[in-house]
Amino acid sequence: MTSPRESPLLELLELLRRGAPVEQFTRPAANARTSGSGPAEQALVEEATRVALDIRRTLEQHRRREAELTALFDTAGDLAALRDLDAVLRAIVHRARMLLGTDVAYLTLNDPVIGDTFMRVTDGSVSAAFQQLRLGMGEGLGGLVAQTARPYASADYRTDDRFRHTDAIDNGVREEGLRGILGVPLRVGTRVIGVLYAADRAVRDFAPDAVALLSSLADHAAVAIDSARLLEETRTALVELGVATETARAQSEAMRLAAETHDRLTRLVLRGGDVADVAREVAVLLGGGLVVRDADGAELARVGTDPAGPWAGPPAHALAASRSGGRAVAVDGVWVCAVLAGPELLGSITLGGRGDDLPDTERRLFERAGLVTALLLLLRRSIAHAEDRVRGELLGDLLAPAAPGRVRDTGSRTIRARKLGVDLARPHALVVLHCDAALRSRLAAEAARHARARSGLAGLHEGRVVLLAPTDSPGPLARSLAAELGQALGTPVTAGSAGPAAGPDGLPGVYAEALRCLEALHALGHTGDGAGLADLGFLGVLLGDGADVGAYVDRVLGPVIAYDTRRGTELVRTLEAYFAHGSSLARTKDALHVHVNTVVQRLDRVRQVLGEEWNTPAGALEVQLALRILRVAAARPGTAPAPHSPASPHPTSR
Repeated sequence: MTSPRESPLLELLELLRRGAPVEQFTRPAANARTSGSGPAEQALVEEATRVALDIRRTLEQHRRREAELTALFDTAGDLAALRDLDAVLRAIVHRARMLLGTDVAYLTLNDPVIGDTFMRVTDGSVSAAFQQLRLGMGEGLGGLVAQTARPYASADYRTDDRFRHTDAIDNGVREEGLRGILGVPLRVGTRVIGVLYAADRAVRDFAPDAVALLSSLADHAAVAIDSARLLEETRTALVELGVATETARAQSEAMRLAAETHDRLTRLVLRGGDVADVAREVAVLLGGGLVVRDADGAELARVGTDPAGPWAGPPAHALAASRSGGRAVAVDGVWVCAVLAGPELLGSITLGGRGDDLPDTERRLFERAGLVTALLLLLRRSIAHAEDRVRGELLGDLLAPAAPGRVRDTGSRTIRARKLGVDLARPHALVVLHCDAALRSRLAAEAARHARARSGLAGLHEGRVVLLAPTDSPGPLARSLAAELGQALGTPVTAGSAGPAAGPDGLPGVYAEALRCLEALHALGHTGDGAGLADLGFLGVLLGDGADVGAYVDRVLGPVIAYDTRRGTELVRTLEAYFAHGSSLARTKDALHVHVNTVVQRLDRVRQVLGEEWNTPAGALEVQLALRILRVAAARPGTAPAPHSPASPHPTSR
């Protein structure tokens, strides 16, 4: 049986063992007083009770500290396991609220650009205004913590004048209903990145243990935040690296494809391939239909397309855009690339069947096809120019008359012509072409192109553009050439023709007739038209070889011309005006700006000189024909015009 001295002590030890509530520790001392224990024994029991309570308090603090450390370790483990920054921040705030047992916990992060700290995450908050707060450095409790990197606590923030209050902060705190607030800095090294808070809606003094606990959590949180940030930056860097790698791979593939394409097209050109071969190769590479045209829109090659629909020709605005930008452009699912040699448009390439979305690598391949096509067209043009020079030289030899006393060597010229695809044994017509002198070189180039298409020859001879083509119809040939070449040059082109030639020996004579025909067209006011000598009627017969034109004019108009020469009169000019205005005296006097009586007197003088038959239908026809021949002769180079030759043109009779 225990002694009275031992009984209260054992009871206190038992209470400590069981972790009994504080109020139960007063029971041994009360029992000692009621049991009649002496003063010494009661004092001993009370001292033992005090020591037991101290021991209990110490044990309680150790248990609480152990729990906090365990919670901190758990928090560190939880934070280390998190990889998403938002998840890290939410976990930090929630764990702070749980550990400190507060109504609200929140976290602000510093904004280095603006220079303030802003609300980032809240837990337990109900106020939208509070959740959107921004605090300037030094403003409020949180701004002061962010500025000084020291923890601050307020039992009642609303009445605490240690902090710089602002309306925005006070309104947010008031709307949230907060009173006691504790804030500790989030530090990475010496740099403050934000503030962690715990707050109650009642007045609360935060003990040093609470400050230490929240600071420890903030230290863990800062490391976790920085780790999450670094991880996010690493992920971003890896994504960017992946994109860069993919871009490099795509560029490498594009370069490989470009090099392979360049090699294939180069080999094709070196093997003597033409535009059609390039079109077939590119169509296979791009997996679409292709059409190549020259600068005039004439089709040079077509692969895998139908002539109908958009393939009738590239849209003019698309071709203009490609020409100005130097890149392929898409219009309504059709890609157009201008074929250029510097600023000069050589043609176009049209790609279909690929839609508007063409990858850059294939777009560059399409544009590279335009470059290769340009080279081929330039090469073809160079070859054509060289061939045109040869054709022009042959044409000049064929048209040159034989030297006196020498026989023309037609055999070698016939062989040369045959090598150029020209058969001089066939009937050939010859056309002399004329336009503005500034456009003569272009006219020669266009004439050469038409001559090649007709298996003929073209070139410059005696400063004139001449074309020789196999046909027995000189007139239709001249008319078609005048129309086509005039349209191509955008200016009137006059074409005088003659023939067909009876073999190579007859070409110089045919050239002379064609030249006379051209001069007659100009003299008769038919610039921009085309005709053969046969189209000029009786005038053409007179202008042909073997006609004594001078004798005819002298026979019909000689007396009148002689009279004008001797007397200085204008009878020839009056006759021109008279017939040009339909034998009307009134219109004739207006054209000559004289009185009608003067016209009558002059015509009477003509009657006296030529005889009474001059104005009969047959006589008038002879006079008019002679007048027109006289006019044509006056317009021909090297021929002196007759005195008082007519000045105003009039239509010819056909």
